[in-house]
Amino acid sequence: MSFDFFANFDLASLSIWSFWVFFALLVWYLQRENMREGYPLEDDDGNAAANQGPFPVPSDKTFILPHGEGTKSVPSEQTLERTDLPLERMGSGTGYPFMPTGDPMADGVGPASWAPRKDKPEMDGHGHPKIGPMAANPDFSFSCGYDPRGQTVFSGDGKAVGTATDMWIDAPEQVVRYIEIELNEGGKRLAPMTLCKLKRSGVVIKSLFSHQFAGVPQTKSDKQITLLEEDKIVGYYGGGNLYASRARLEPLVG
Repeated sequence: MSFDFFANFDLASLSIWSFWVFFALLVWYLQRENMREGYPLEDDDGNAAANQGPFPVPSDKTFILPHGEGTKSVPSEQTLERTDLPLERMGSGTGYPFMPTGDPMADGVGPASWAPRKDKPEMDGHGHPKIGPMAANPDFSFSCGYDPRGQTVFSGDGKAVGTATDMWIDAPEQVVRYIEIELNEGGKRLAPMTLCKLKRSGVVIKSLFSHQFAGVPQTKSDKQITLLEEDKIVGYYGGGNLYASRARLEPLVG
């Protein structure tokens, strides 16, 4: 018996077809893993969409969470979306935009939206809260540039709303995430560093007007901030870029 199989077999063809089969299986696997959150699909009203696509929702996979937080199985235990939002659809057809029916910044809709994240601080690799005030962390100090502490904070309408009293830092990343503000009318609020402009004359936050700073969501603790609180605070400031005044809702030209 002669072994002349490979003499008449196209190894190049085997290689390319093996690759295509592997690639197809890889796409199938990655797409199903991608569907562990946000599926099954829903329509604008929160009902199951008629077209769910060609890929089935995967079976549960259980993840062991860090820092003793237990386990989580997805997709069955995925975080649910917010419901009963104060929004009204502008038309009867699918795909029409929704408009806020109340105060969009306070309600957390549109550009001011926030997601129902965990009401726990984000932890570093050692199980400690990542973000906290610099005043409570002796390992950090200010070295160069404009130090906002002690500076007056100005709103988008040019009014002084308070004084910057501290910087909240992300210790593992070694960056400033928030500026702590003592409002003139009393109380403290945090402002995202990315929306603060530091000047010699003070700190300018254009996204909000003076009367809106009192409505900034607050933290339960003066030493740490939770993931949910971060989403609400950043959403409030971000929403102000559109909702702070009626003029911002109108087109720039015309």
